[in-house]
Amino acid sequence: MIETEQRTPDLQAILDEVYAALEPRRGEGKVADYIPQLARINPQHFGMAIVTVDGAVYTAGDAELPFSIQSISKVFTLTLALGKHGETLWNRVGREPSGSAFNSIVQLEHEGGKPRNPFINAGAITVSDLICAGHSPREVIGEILRFLRYLADDDDISIDPAVARSEAATGFRNAALANFMRAFDKLSSPVDNVLGVYFHHCAIAMSCVQLAKAGLFLANGGKQALTGRTVVSRERARRINALMLTCGHYDGSGDFAYHVGLPGKSGVGGGIMAVAPGRAALAVWSPGLNQNGNSLLGSVALEMIAQRTGWSVFGP
Repeated sequence: MIETEQRTPDLQAILDEVYAALEPRRGEGKVADYIPQLARINPQHFGMAIVTVDGAVYTAGDAELPFSIQSISKVFTLTLALGKHGETLWNRVGREPSGSAFNSIVQLEHEGGKPRNPFINAGAITVSDLICAGHSPREVIGEILRFLRYLADDDDISIDPAVARSEAATGFRNAALANFMRAFDKLSSPVDNVLGVYFHHCAIAMSCVQLAKAGLFLANGGKQALTGRTVVSRERARRINALMLTCGHYDGSGDFAYHVGLPGKSGVGGGIMAVAPGRAALAVWSPGLNQNGNSLLGSVALEMIAQRTGWSVFGP
């Protein structure tokens, strides 16, 4: 058998090339205008970051500018909830792609109030309820923030209070989902407490660099790359990655897997965090969304990066 030498890609050159190719397309897509604060974001922003398992950082564009990570936070709240409840968590939420909009209530009714997966809104509200158990919302929000600061090794990560207020003021559908699940006796904590935690963790602001650093444990077998400290077991990291691959982009997850081939999680703030197992964590940000609520330019950028690096989990 002939062995081929694996070439180490020039990651900075790849990012620069992708940025130059896509820079004329900045502003494409539609910002999430149903959350008033997000509607004010300049759609011209475009940033990318790659952090490798040996700690090297590569950036392009607005990679240092914080933005609202929104549903990307669900990866980290799931990690926390699994740490508290282990595999019993799956009694409350499923592991299957939804095939429906991220805020759909129809599927929830058909399935007796049990959400399809932890990354759609109903599933993430359930995860928030699991973290809330026996604690005040303020304590839980503080725990989530401390966890992200620990993962990214950055104490500057914070919640954008204006976005949190905007979410709470307009989150009627999320309130409906939470109350609907409460009617099925699927939430244990008071609905207002659970929603408070949910709205605030979605309002966390991070840059592409911070986000890639925070997600790096998922690329490194569950361990922080630089300290070697275990965040989760290797098996749990693999399973979280599997869920991101199959469910991380709502009803666009199959399309993302087809084009990009990396576990990833999107947010309606225009960010996407992706994982190249054993190699790196990546984060991109462009506020304009496609029809599925995923960053339009960010998805294209990750496809181009995956092609140039050969990092797709399905092979180069």
